Amino acid sequence: VWRIHSLFDGLSQALAPGKPGCRTNNFRFVPGSRLTCRVVNTDEKLADLLPRVRAAEWLALDTEADSLHAYPEKLCLIQISLPDADELIDPLAPLDFSALWVALRGRELILHGADYDLRLLRRASGFVPETVFDTMVAARLLGFSEFGLTNLVEKLLGIHLEKGPQTADWARRPLTERMINYARNDTRYLKPLSDLLRAGLEEKARLAWHEESCARLVKECAELRPTDPDQVWRVKGANKLDRRALAVLRELWNWRDSVAVAADKPPYFVLRHEVLVALAGTAAQGKSLSSLLPTRIPARRRAGLLAAVERALELPASQWPHRNRPSSHRPGHAEKRRYEALRQRRDRRAEELGIDSTLIASRGTLSLLARDWDIYQSGLMSWQRELLQR
Repeated sequence: VWRIHSLFDGLSQALAPGKPGCRTNNFRFVPGSRLTCRVVNTDEKLADLLPRVRAAEWLALDTEADSLHAYPEKLCLIQISLPDADELIDPLAPLDFSALWVALRGRELILHGADYDLRLLRRASGFVPETVFDTMVAARLLGFSEFGLTNLVEKLLGIHLEKGPQTADWARRPLTERMINYARNDTRYLKPLSDLLRAGLEEKARLAWHEESCARLVKECAELRPTDPDQVWRVKGANKLDRRALAVLRELWNWRDSVAVAADKPPYFVLRHEVLVALAGTAAQGKSLSSLLPTRIPARRRAGLLAAVERALELPASQWPHRNRPSSHRPGHAEKRRYEALRQRRDRRAEELGIDSTLIASRGTLSLLARDWDIYQSGLMSWQRELLQR
């Protein structure tokens, strides 16, 4: 089991409880000493921020979207922490932020759980950073079983963070004081946290693992993968439906999506996935849908739903979707033995290192490697490949 005190033995005095601050890698962090947080929503504020971003020794970043309140979601807030201040940038303000993206590009950005933020920024602005330091990835590579930001800040910095308005509508303006404090806390502790985690990675000789993992993360998040129109509507439970019911489900999903866009509400609040599946299966059997319809559904929406069902039922069988076919591959005895050998090797190395075994390889990855190592090992990172080959 990984022990925090043994990992940061050389830093224990600097992080002792009760100290007014801590010094890590020439960065002095003193809670409460930073400048007042402001919302950057005017040309003047943006012009003041840009040279400070360009000159900053480090930058921590996070984002907020309105996925629980709008559809499709949009980027609503960008939090940036600099050595001297925390800034909240309002991307909903009618400003030209192109200079900001240029200033951020080429810098190493500190993020926590960067996957969602990087994909959101890529879709919203086309922004792709050169490098990132992901504190969640670092914590997992060091063996933390609880690697949420709140957990790490409390464990490593001794600071308790309020969970705050996680379900808030981040498109609302003005932001409340509670929303501002919550957003600010998402980045203001990332620098001291990253310094401690980086020191741990260096001590454990895993910094190169982290760098490779973050580089892959940036690359994958920069890829805008097109949506497969034949798969996007296949919600949970669709695999239990026959082809005619799938045709109904597809039409209902498209109807719900158009209603959600028009209402600017997440599709789930228009009609839940499980209701879509139940309606599709019942309609395909020619049964009444009355008992499945929400009691308070508006008349216009009810009419649109029933019309979608009728359109699907009128389709000829040749236009019904096919069911997703399960993989026809059946591993033989030799392949099963290779899989078990790989699994045991992975689990043994994970136990020795004190990390989650899935960081080395998932079950699906092991299955592919057991099928044909020479083909599928190219999908591994070099450190993963080395651990599995030992």
